[in-house]
Amino acid sequence: MKRLLIVVLVLGIVFSVYSQESKPSYVILISLDGFRYDYVERFKPENLSRFIETGTAADGLIPSFPSKTFPNHYTIATGMKPEHHGLVDNSFYDPTKNLVYTMGNREIVEDGYWYGGTPLWVLAEQNGMKAASYFFVGSEAPVKGIRPSYYYPYDGNVPNLTRVAKVFEWLQLPETERPRLITLYFSDMDNTGHRYGPNNDEKLKGSLDKLDPELGALFEGLKSFDFDINIILVSDHGMANVPKEKLINLDVLTKGIDARVVNNGALAHLHLAKPEQKTEVIEILRQRPGNFKIEDVTSLVSYDDISRYPDRIGDLLILPELGYYLADERGIFRYQNNSAMFKTDVFGEHGYSPEYREMHGIFYAKGPAIKEGLRIDRFENIHIYPLICKILGLPIPAEIDGKAAVLAPILKD
Repeated sequence: MKRLLIVVLVLGIVFSVYSQESKPSYVILISLDGFRYDYVERFKPENLSRFIETGTAADGLIPSFPSKTFPNHYTIATGMKPEHHGLVDNSFYDPTKNLVYTMGNREIVEDGYWYGGTPLWVLAEQNGMKAASYFFVGSEAPVKGIRPSYYYPYDGNVPNLTRVAKVFEWLQLPETERPRLITLYFSDMDNTGHRYGPNNDEKLKGSLDKLDPELGALFEGLKSFDFDINIILVSDHGMANVPKEKLINLDVLTKGIDARVVNNGALAHLHLAKPEQKTEVIEILRQRPGNFKIEDVTSLVSYDDISRYPDRIGDLLILPELGYYLADERGIFRYQNNSAMFKTDVFGEHGYSPEYREMHGIFYAKGPAIKEGLRIDRFENIHIYPLICKILGLPIPAEIDGKAAVLAPILKD
């Protein structure tokens, strides 16, 4: 009888362990666009602060170059740097198609041609796992012919709580239809940071005071599900102050240069009509006044590698110093209007080198797979992809730039 009791107890323990190990993991990847590394410490939002206390938090998240929205969201989604996944900027020229990729062109944004790599939702679907996205760069396009099982075309007017409610709906689906990977996107802090700059505590705190309870509603609601749900909070970039007197007129700067000038802001791409004249063009631009530098893309300073998408990057880059910003005539007019409308002479911008601390974002994670109360050093955002693969039990593609070893220490044994 005693021996039978021991056997029953052992079998019970084995069954319990097996049940825990076989319970599927879920990941909710949330992007808080433009959320700088220091906002939580400065404003101490209640729900985010509580989330951080019981999870893992990094000292910052280092974006890829350029520290822009589309390149870095897609880097997080693919584990690849922009020069490897193809979204080399928010706007860029592709000579093969003779088209300029722009965020506002719905037809282009939804065309899988532009997107390289294997986004997390594509990897999940390829491995028989449902994925869902309430906005994330690339999720609207058929990358490798695949979209998430559930997704929405981007619409910034959709309230945050509507997005949160949809997560709960997805998780209530039958197991065979339920997504185990969900992405969410919130733009509140980016919008405010652009409009008023990252040092306007009053405006930023006002936006965060609204966003934080909405995130709190998500965190609280997820507790009602008996699933192993891991939440990963990230941002694509930080933000830097740009006083309006530090705008550099890009039209004046490039006047007389025979080149296609693509994009502005923290960098502009020059596609020379006669690339053999590159040296002469560099000298002309260097003699023009302004706080900027000219970079030959073949020098491999900003972009680590141009072998995959050289035509999208161009021949030369114009890179203003931190706090200065390139704007064409229309852009300067828009800044002047915004200055009057919002009663501010300072704006917030990004796109600069990841070496600047101001460009760093956030990484906070919490869930059954994540260690509690852990603080880690800042790291590059390419390493988030293999972490999520590990949690979900997905194979890690050999082509990615991220390394599983970087974030392995935050996972529970």
